Amino acid sequence: MWHYQAPLRDMQFIFEHWLQAPRAWGQMSAFEALDLPLAIQVLEEAGRFSTGILAPLNSNGDRQGCRFEEGRVSTPDGFVEAYRAFAEGGWPALACDEAFGGQGLPQLLDAALQEMLYASNHGWAMYTGIAHGAYLCLKAHAPQWIKDRYLPQIVSGEALPTMCLTEPQAGSDIGLLRCRAELLSDGSYRLSGNKIFISGGEHDLTEDILHLVLARLPGAPAGSRGISLFLVPKRLDDAQGNSVRCDGIEHKMGIKGSATCSLTFDGAQGWLIGEANRGLAAMFVMMNSARLHVGLQGLGHAEAAWQNAHAYALERKQMRAPNRPAGIGAEAADPIHYHPAMRRALLELRAYAEGMRSVGYWAAHLLDQAEHDPDLATRQRALQLAELLTPVIKAFFTEQGFRLASNALQVFGGYGYVAEFAIEQTLRDSRIAMIYEGSNEIQANDLLLRKVLGDEGRAFGQLLAVMREEAREAGETAGCASFCAELALLCDKIEGVQAEVRDRAAEEGEYPYRAAGDFLRLCGVALLAFAWARAARVSRLLVDSDPLRASKLETASFFFAYLLPEADYRIAAIRAVRAPLAFLE
Repeated sequence: MWHYQAPLRDMQFIFEHWLQAPRAWGQMSAFEALDLPLAIQVLEEAGRFSTGILAPLNSNGDRQGCRFEEGRVSTPDGFVEAYRAFAEGGWPALACDEAFGGQGLPQLLDAALQEMLYASNHGWAMYTGIAHGAYLCLKAHAPQWIKDRYLPQIVSGEALPTMCLTEPQAGSDIGLLRCRAELLSDGSYRLSGNKIFISGGEHDLTEDILHLVLARLPGAPAGSRGISLFLVPKRLDDAQGNSVRCDGIEHKMGIKGSATCSLTFDGAQGWLIGEANRGLAAMFVMMNSARLHVGLQGLGHAEAAWQNAHAYALERKQMRAPNRPAGIGAEAADPIHYHPAMRRALLELRAYAEGMRSVGYWAAHLLDQAEHDPDLATRQRALQLAELLTPVIKAFFTEQGFRLASNALQVFGGYGYVAEFAIEQTLRDSRIAMIYEGSNEIQANDLLLRKVLGDEGRAFGQLLAVMREEAREAGETAGCASFCAELALLCDKIEGVQAEVRDRAAEEGEYPYRAAGDFLRLCGVALLAFAWARAARVSRLLVDSDPLRASKLETASFFFAYLLPEADYRIAAIRAVRAPLAFLE
């Protein structure tokens, strides 16, 4: 008893009004043929695929899981057919260059697609989720013959890529990895070593799998400075298998339909991507894309949790509520969505899901502007903001996805704890997103130490300027004055906290590490405040009879009254961690 329906109306609202994306596309030669009706048509088709094909496979994929026999992995029933439909529909090509067989559409559209895939079937979407990042990595750093040979395979869906970083002794600290690569006389390399936790390392969706592998060359510097990146296909051009072996799959808490593999590279043939000993620079192209996509996983979980909790609360009756909507008489038991505790939980689910969607899509739109806007200064500002937003989206969205799935389970009561209602699967599936692609603790350190303090606040200042401009515009819009004032005051508070953190960090080196988590959460709440101030303002562009107009204003009012106080708590927490932490023996 689980369902998902793509939130197409809200997606259109963000595209058309919150982002004003069609106007921006008209200024970019790459997208000048794209208009809103075409974009909506793409969203509708993606919605039909996710709702009609992927969502029905979600629960069975969890129950059945993957099977491992004699080095081969079989995915759950229906996964192969779903992937075939995905590839035949041209979805892998959506935001790829036409030169390699792509459709050349914006990353914004791909972000919406990814949200739908993860919300409808996270386990299945793990196989396709890394593909665009791998495409970007190879496009930026691979030799031309590699691009010509393998990019069309990724774009068409003929082959699926993987990201092979982790080893038994090297998780977040990839400087400890031991996988080795040796140069051969033909210019290729022979790779030897073990990799673990490789999503889609082996499966039956495609004949070939393209492994992007981090390894060390002989004599390479120690630590992360001595790491190189290699492309290692499962199959070589002579149709023979490469020396890559799957030794087993993990039995996990969630995303059971995704094969998480242990791989052995036993003298496997591969080719260098980018410069020797500079593999991280090349891999980070892929990882940054992956981190945005993982953030969209959190959004997908929040949306799925909201839809299922809302549907259940409309039907389930328990006790009499202390109040009811106007015109509704008392019964022996009221629908639980009349009860204040449930109303609050449901409104929070909606506020977070729709607010995170606006912010996540904004980041994707910024990436489009960073690549295609005709104005150099605009491109630079867009890239600066996108890079600043990435760790917040990855960490804050995934943390909220798990928390909100738990809150949604509470709406179901005891039924939420049993497998009959698949909200418990959403909770289990969502937990991993806080760990992989750089744990949320690493994202928090990256944000505060590298992108705020390390940048001397330049990018962060740009973000605050955007938020203050929104406060100004909202203040000039009827019915939005209170939101404007709250947002402007929050910007002042954050600017003050930033200065305090900077000064304290100069006095004590460990302090920013202790403050980083709360600082990131503060930024997440601030971005939601920005999202809802703008949503309230631009909702005025909708006709009075449009239910979405009233819904946006209602949710914005709820956010600023009930959820914004979280920012003051985080500010207090940032100041509280001036106290030292004891070491545990």
